[in-house]
Amino acid sequence: MAYIVLARKYRSQTFDDVIGQDPIAQTLKNAVKTGRVAHAYLFAGPRGIGKTTMARVLAKALNCLAVDAPTTEPCCKCDSCAAIHIGDDIDVIEIDGATNNGVDQVRELRQNAIYRPARSRFKIYIIDEVHMLTVPAFNALLKILEEPPSHVKFIFATTQPNKVIPTIQSRCQRFDFSNINPNLIAGQLKSILGQEKIKYEDDLILPLAKMAAGSMRDALSLLDRLISTGAEPLTIALLEEFLGCPNTEKIENLIAKIGDGDAADTLAAIEDLITTGLSEVQVVDSLTDYMRDLMVVKSTGTESELLILTAEQRNRAGRLAEKFDITAIIYNITALEKLRWAIKNTDTPRALLDALLLRLALSEHFMNVDELLSQLQTGSSAPVKKKEPTNVKTETRDEGRGRIDNGRRMTEDRRQKLALSEVEGTEDRAGTNNKQRGKTSSQKKNELINDPAVKTVLIGLDATITGIEEDQKH
Repeated sequence: MAYIVLARKYRSQTFDDVIGQDPIAQTLKNAVKTGRVAHAYLFAGPRGIGKTTMARVLAKALNCLAVDAPTTEPCCKCDSCAAIHIGDDIDVIEIDGATNNGVDQVRELRQNAIYRPARSRFKIYIIDEVHMLTVPAFNALLKILEEPPSHVKFIFATTQPNKVIPTIQSRCQRFDFSNINPNLIAGQLKSILGQEKIKYEDDLILPLAKMAAGSMRDALSLLDRLISTGAEPLTIALLEEFLGCPNTEKIENLIAKIGDGDAADTLAAIEDLITTGLSEVQVVDSLTDYMRDLMVVKSTGTESELLILTAEQRNRAGRLAEKFDITAIIYNITALEKLRWAIKNTDTPRALLDALLLRLALSEHFMNVDELLSQLQTGSSAPVKKKEPTNVKTETRDEGRGRIDNGRRMTEDRRQKLALSEVEGTEDRAGTNNKQRGKTSSQKKNELINDPAVKTVLIGLDATITGIEEDQKH
């Protein structure tokens, strides 16, 4: 016999078998029990989470030949159930909306729908990717969808419900399918590997489940690819080698170097990842995911259920989280997300990646606007490291920020007078020594003001001050 892929071989056959969609399964079971099955359903959600599978299960529940009426527990053995399971039943017509999306195909469907089913209770139309129908095709479907014959049921499945016109949606009962929890996917993978009698390492399952991004079909497809390597037992090394999963230890090493502020080792860690065959986008995605785990660890601890990690990985994440504060982690995540879009549209992605990660590693050496203004006022040219925010406000800091007691900014004239007073150094200083210090301070300040980067910041501040004053006037 031809090989059957795991996603087809282990497709759910009953409501209770469908993984991760319990509320929807329970609602449909109650509808069957009470005889309140609607004439049209719309199943919406991401790919590979059970929409078409649930449609087939509902069809079996309505048409099972082993019982005299619709049932919540189809036998899965009769001719009707067996044919529905493989998508080959004469009374359950599965249509691909992407290729049968014209008005002519819908008109043919309407003409055939008036005839009663050949052997079952209902004639059921399952239209997959229904959003691909054209607007004329949707309009042709409206009348029969609103008042179908008593023996006809419609089940629509779509990954983009926003493209299904409102007049169609209003005639259907809509169910939104959610992504499947990685822990549920991991449990199903273990069950399937046990039935297939394939040996594996425990550390493999959770990373594989995370790679599936909530899709059971994707998880089974990835598992199929691993099994096809012929290696046994299945290991995390195979996942990294054959499926392009980033090496966790190398990602942790890179984050550790960023946390230590080590520029040279940060660049070396990036090179180590790139040489394994990862693209810059994959590196950014991996860093973002791991930074998210550090954010969770920092906020809720290593035992949080929000972490999809093994015990050893939780311990390592806890040690890495100590190198960062929560605000730094949040900033890192947002910066990495912005970088992701930038490197996809540039001819020099490596340079942008290196630059940003060095920026994160050396963040303490970058001044913010408050510190720049403080240097302007004091005339100091010594390097200032980035400090933690503080609630303590001094008179000098208030003047540097251009604030007054009621929270309004000083006008441009007053700021210029303050600068002039500092240059002269005569009003608040006494004696020759004080005048000499004022001169030296003025020289340093002039050098700082003439710096192109400082000029850019001051121009921005002037524009901000002007805008605020105009707003207050109005």
